Amino acid sequence: MADPSSYRPKPGQIPDSPGVYKFRDEHRRVIYVGKAKNLRQRLANYFQDLAGLHPRTRTMVTTAASVEWTVVSTEVEALQLEYSWIKEYDPRFNVKYRDDKSYPYLAVTLNEEFPRVQVMRGAKKKGVRYFGPYGHAWAIRETVDLMLRVFPVRTCSAGVFKNAARTGRPCLLGYIGKCSAPCVGRVTPEEHRELADDFCDFMAGRTGAYIRRLEKDMTAAAEEMEYERAARLRDDAEALKRAMEKSAVVLADATDADLIAVAEDELEAAVQIFHVRGGRVRGQRGWVTDKVENVDTSGLVEHALQQLYGEEAGDAVPKEVLVPALPEDPDAVSQWLADRRGSQVSLRIPQRGDKKDLMATVQRNAQQALGLHKTKRASDLTTRSRALEEIAEALGLDTAPLRIECFDISHLQGDDVVASMVVFEDGLARKGEYRRFQIKTFEGQDDVRSMHEVIGRRFRRYLHEKEATGEWEETPAGTGPGLAPAPTGPVPAPPGPAPDSAAEPREDDGRPKRFAYPPQLLVVDGGQPQVAAAKRALDELGIDDIAVCGLAKRLEEVWLPDDDDPVVLPRSSEGLYLLQRIRDEAHRFAITYQRAKRAKRIRSSPLDEVAGLGDTRKQALIKHFGSVKKLRQATIDEICEVPGIGRRTAESVAVALASTTPAAPAVNTATGEIIEEDDGGSTT
Repeated sequence: MADPSSYRPKPGQIPDSPGVYKFRDEHRRVIYVGKAKNLRQRLANYFQDLAGLHPRTRTMVTTAASVEWTVVSTEVEALQLEYSWIKEYDPRFNVKYRDDKSYPYLAVTLNEEFPRVQVMRGAKKKGVRYFGPYGHAWAIRETVDLMLRVFPVRTCSAGVFKNAARTGRPCLLGYIGKCSAPCVGRVTPEEHRELADDFCDFMAGRTGAYIRRLEKDMTAAAEEMEYERAARLRDDAEALKRAMEKSAVVLADATDADLIAVAEDELEAAVQIFHVRGGRVRGQRGWVTDKVENVDTSGLVEHALQQLYGEEAGDAVPKEVLVPALPEDPDAVSQWLADRRGSQVSLRIPQRGDKKDLMATVQRNAQQALGLHKTKRASDLTTRSRALEEIAEALGLDTAPLRIECFDISHLQGDDVVASMVVFEDGLARKGEYRRFQIKTFEGQDDVRSMHEVIGRRFRRYLHEKEATGEWEETPAGTGPGLAPAPTGPVPAPPGPAPDSAAEPREDDGRPKRFAYPPQLLVVDGGQPQVAAAKRALDELGIDDIAVCGLAKRLEEVWLPDDDDPVVLPRSSEGLYLLQRIRDEAHRFAITYQRAKRAKRIRSSPLDEVAGLGDTRKQALIKHFGSVKKLRQATIDEICEVPGIGRRTAESVAVALASTTPAAPAVNTATGEIIEEDDGGSTT
């Protein structure tokens, strides 16, 4: 625990301008990012008597070892820079909302020649128009199915579209009138795009004009005694009305707004958002967060706005945002939202009428979400805590192992030998810290030797990271390595514009390092030999503060170094179940990498070794000669006949093929027939 006075800047060093500040820990990791109208006043609040600080703030300042700041011109710039740094550094003491699910969107791919309507999840793509999010994918499909009667836009995948274009026959939707069949030329690209634009306009809330137009056309058709056409238009109008009924009218003035509500207690907070477009609720989503910093409702709202709109632009930011409490600086936040939208955005608290009533509904949803989350988490947290305590007791550890790393070796009969490292913290997988290895020092099948190599490489990287930060020093010969005190003191950034993050040294930029954090428990997939190899690798590096164990698959026994008998955990043990989950995850990650590596090797070609030869010219060579076998038999002059292949490249191709041995011919075991190499085949 650090004393904040040891790194407190002198008052004269801190400017009284707006800016953004970063607290770093002894490992130079950024642990907190904040912004301020006046840096001098804000930072002074952190260096008062510890007894007067909020417990969370006290924990942060005693964990930190230095503080830096960057001066900006305006409060809007400070807001944007704060958001960028929180996203980049992922500080442990900043509020971060955890989305409890991946919400589906209704997407229209306007970036394609023939736009497609489909369900999409995940990151948003440029040139795609999104509507939602929706609670369930089936709700999107029901809406789309109703609307395709009126707007027969393409919904098929690229493969189906190309196959229909090749055969000249549309899919079933084309025959039943729910697709305009652009694949076979029933409509031009311009006509199909107009349909897609009309579909987007209707989904955006401009519904009345289409229904009135359909009803007008229906009346005209009936007057002209075109009763079949009138009936079809009537059914189209009814379909659109049913689609509209799926999202009830909540605001009579066709408002476009997002309503944000917050439910919180001392430890956690839940945020619920209702997306209202054209007066109707078009989507809903929710987040939950731990209150790891001292933050009130205004701060939670500001963080929610940053996460909700930080990556959005244009119409994705509505004209009106209704919140339960205004941020600390509402004018700056409103300007930031307006910059992202490209026009004015109203940020306010609803006071009366329908909007206040709807905000109460959103608030009830937030309260229910927080209650449900706490019920689930109480059960999960209790189970994980019990599992970690059982592991600590069974292995004789002083404390519960909050960080566990597990290693597994995978190969196929000695080929493509790889290893995996998975990380669990507090009983939960940290997939961003998974790592994979290729065995480099030998060839063949030897799991024990492979485990020794991988453990040694992983912890040599750990020691290297320690040396890079000055925390690890080589002591005199024979005494082994030791820890040196981390540098302390203020590291203020010079006044001026925000620096380019790429210009900062990589080892000091505050981002999480690849191998910088040691586990309390190291688990290997295997029995006594693998455990002994892992322990020997740690001993060779002088590391003696990491517990090691192995989990053997056959009887699920836990092996410890230097013990002749395994530790047997009860089959109903939560600790054993957690170890099994970690071991199985390491096995899954290793075998996935091994299969991908093997598939890549099978698909490889001697042409891959030719420098400067891209995929296009490789395909041209194979197409010209028919196969790698025939290309190997060709002369340099014959290779030069291929368009785009010069003499120097032809010589490189000939040398690469000559230096490789053709694979043995495949044999049909049923007939004894030698199978010739396919066109476009490869040898390795």
